[in-house]
Amino acid sequence: MPAPIPPLTPEQRAEALAKAARVRKERAEMLAALKAGRVSLLDVLDRDDETARRTRVLSLLQAIPGIGTVRARRHLIDLSIAEHRKIGGLGDRQRERLIKLFPPQG
Repeated sequence: MPAPIPPLTPEQRAEALAKAARVRKERAEMLAALKAGRVSLLDVLDRDDETARRTRVLSLLQAIPGIGTVRARRHLIDLSIAEHRKIGGLGDRQRERLIKLFPPQG
């Protein structure tokens, strides 16, 4: 059994809440840019930051124009990607198949 989480001081708690809000805002902006067509799926996959790596692949697929929850889940099944997998946890083959399925527009 893992050790219990140590209690946080009020300052540590406030700092953690601020960081969580900042990360949620960055993730929302990244996914909104994908949905609006300002960035491609490849751009998001190539990002080397914590926000991108910790974003779920399901959320990423749902941000692609024309892809809803049902189609996103079907694609995950077809690509053998777990529903809760994050971008940072994708294998090379999964990443390649995802890019092939949604090639960059240009």
